[in-house]
Order: sequence, then C-alpha cells, then structure tokens
Amino acid sequence: MYELVFYSMLFVAILGHLVFASKMYKEVNSDQGLTFREKNDWKLKSLLFPALFWFYYRQEKKKRNS
Repeated sequence: MYELVFYSMLFVAILGHLVFASKMYKEVNSDQGLTFREKNDWKLKSLLFPALFWFYYRQEKKKRNS
C-alpha cells in the first residue's frame, strides 16, 4: 500500500512538472521581445525547474516592459 501512495505522489509530481514546463515553454516561445538565444536559455531552464524559473521569467518580463 505504501508503494502505491509513493508512486501516485511521484506521478502527480511528474505531471505537475510537465504541465508547468509546457506552459512556460509556450509563454517564452510567444514572447517577441526575446532574442533566439534568450528564448533557448529560458526553454532550457524551464525543463530543469519550471516553477522556480517561471517566477524569475515573470519578474524579468515585468522589468523589461516597465
């Protein structure tokens, strides 16, 4: 029973990671203010830690638009 709970929590964590990474990937890809290299940099970061770099990206976007 413990294994089932563990694997289900792991599955939910992986799904959350996947959803957040794809959301950030789409957001970065549609941003016209970034260069090709900046887009690739943010895309790679979104694959590693999507939740963390999502907030960094949003902060940088606010600074850039201000």
